[in-house]
Amino acid sequence: MHLRCATLLTVASLAPVSERTDRPPFVVNPTGETVANANLTALVHDVGVETFEDLHAWSVNQVDDFWQRVIGELSIEFETPPMTMRGSPDVTDPDWLPGAMFNIVASCLDHDDDAMAIITFDSGVAKTIRVDELRALVAGFAAGFASRFERGDRVAIVMPMNLHAVVAYLGIIAAGGVVVSVADSFAPDEIRVRCGITEPVAVVTQDEAKRLERVLPMYAKCVEAGAKQAIVVSTRPGVTLRDGDVWWDDFVVPGAPFHPVMQSAGSHTNVLFSSGTTSEPKAIPWTQTTPLKAAMDGRYHHDIHPGDVVAWPTNLGWMMGPWLIYASLLNGAAMALYDDAPTTRGFVEFVEHVGVTMLGVVPSIVSSWRGNGVLTEGDWSSVRVLSSTGEASNPDDYSWLMQTAGQIPVVEYCGGTEIGGGYMAGTVVHPSVPSRFATPTLGLDLVILDEQGRESDVGEVFLVPPSIGLSTELLNQDHDAVYYRGTPKWNKQLRRHGDQLRRFPDGSLQALGRADDTMNIGGIKVASADLEAAIGSIEGVAELAAIASSPATGGPDRLVVFIVPKHGAILDTDRLASMMQERISARLNPLFKVHDVVTVDALPRTASHKVMRRVLRSDYRQ
Repeated sequence: MHLRCATLLTVASLAPVSERTDRPPFVVNPTGETVANANLTALVHDVGVETFEDLHAWSVNQVDDFWQRVIGELSIEFETPPMTMRGSPDVTDPDWLPGAMFNIVASCLDHDDDAMAIITFDSGVAKTIRVDELRALVAGFAAGFASRFERGDRVAIVMPMNLHAVVAYLGIIAAGGVVVSVADSFAPDEIRVRCGITEPVAVVTQDEAKRLERVLPMYAKCVEAGAKQAIVVSTRPGVTLRDGDVWWDDFVVPGAPFHPVMQSAGSHTNVLFSSGTTSEPKAIPWTQTTPLKAAMDGRYHHDIHPGDVVAWPTNLGWMMGPWLIYASLLNGAAMALYDDAPTTRGFVEFVEHVGVTMLGVVPSIVSSWRGNGVLTEGDWSSVRVLSSTGEASNPDDYSWLMQTAGQIPVVEYCGGTEIGGGYMAGTVVHPSVPSRFATPTLGLDLVILDEQGRESDVGEVFLVPPSIGLSTELLNQDHDAVYYRGTPKWNKQLRRHGDQLRRFPDGSLQALGRADDTMNIGGIKVASADLEAAIGSIEGVAELAAIASSPATGGPDRLVVFIVPKHGAILDTDRLASMMQERISARLNPLFKVHDVVTVDALPRTASHKVMRRVLRSDYRQ
């Protein structure tokens, strides 16, 4: 085994004490060199505080000063500078950067022309796209947008996270348009729902995609979903387009000048989706300020430096797709894009070949690596930092990962689409403890309250606004009702997020799952109602309810369906699980996997007849 980190880290083995105080047996501590070179260390010195705890306190108590420093560190370009940091004292709607006119894409592409911006990898061959080359590609797409659409028009992107997807994303925003992010794995019905909410004038896609040697339709799904117009990347000859659709090469304008449209800070740039407790996904607009949150988290919590190479298997339908673009480019780093499954030996070789320095994963990838043995050889000496998000990580898997990869620290990262990044994370200056978050993120504070509304070490987390990145509106729901109305009384306004946390004596945090009926399956939030609707009616089943259950040892939530048989029906739960899986894959998302089907006599209900899924979760754990 040759996987190792160029900076060797020390390992601390801690003896078990109790569930509340014990750390997992494998911990990676930062070296003096790591701490000395960290972006956080420089910030501590510049601000003039002594410790990280002092820095975090300053970042939330002097929030305007903190974000002003972040903007300066990121070298954000303004045509018209802001009059002040906040135009309103209302922490739920602060009106960030009033009076400012700028386009965030300009700051993404204002680095040295010869610097790396994107690295792609195909058939064992790496290709580097420089900043000036990416700027030209973005200008060409923006000119195509301007010749056909109006400023403020929405254009959906439904395709894998590749060079064309990034160019389209930046080009739409540079032209003053709004990206509608739709996961490439979604079935046509789910694409239709999201396009119905946002009404895009067009969709950017490709004729087909390949994954694990399987050919996946992209253009055909968009047509079936009723896309108004499609801009299609060609990957093979022989595909015929509908009347009105256009090939990518005919849409873009080669040689167009790069003149991003200047807009206000609050202008929408992107609409992403996150399931709530209703059957319709929440449509969350990102503004020109949201990228500042993503880039700040990348800079200080993931320690991204100019010249770094950042890889994170993702797509634009998940917030980590836009996050990757901004966290990389606004920090002067390059994105490494791998257009196939990250669970294969090919991905491991890709990380080595292109010299990835910051690698993001999700727990299901790590579990697969551990099971299939693809990390048995290789050289990851370029990798300084690993990060994990999307779902709860398994402590055993992550102890294995840090040891196998050569004592590389894992920065655990938890947040949401409506945050623009994380609300708790690790850092490279804290010990890296599997499945633990070292701290709330800079610029954000949180409180944990029990069921009586008292501060506790175990309970529901509430965020303390304001912070750049926090959403202030929803396109299809009442934002105040979702995030603020009915929150517990506190000495400050609290914002609802919906996670359950545990705080340990050393201040580190552990995620305990969702407080409501929204689930996190395979790194994607989905409502119980969505899954139950996708399953539909089944012969012999009177009622059903879907829950997410985390393993007793920790790790990603698993989808469990409880069923109540009709009187006299004899049901084969294995056959039912297979049937449910087929329907969920076809109607909702193939990434949602049915783990178990459980037969019960009746579903527990409240006096108002609502299903008490928390009781089902508790019963299943027991």
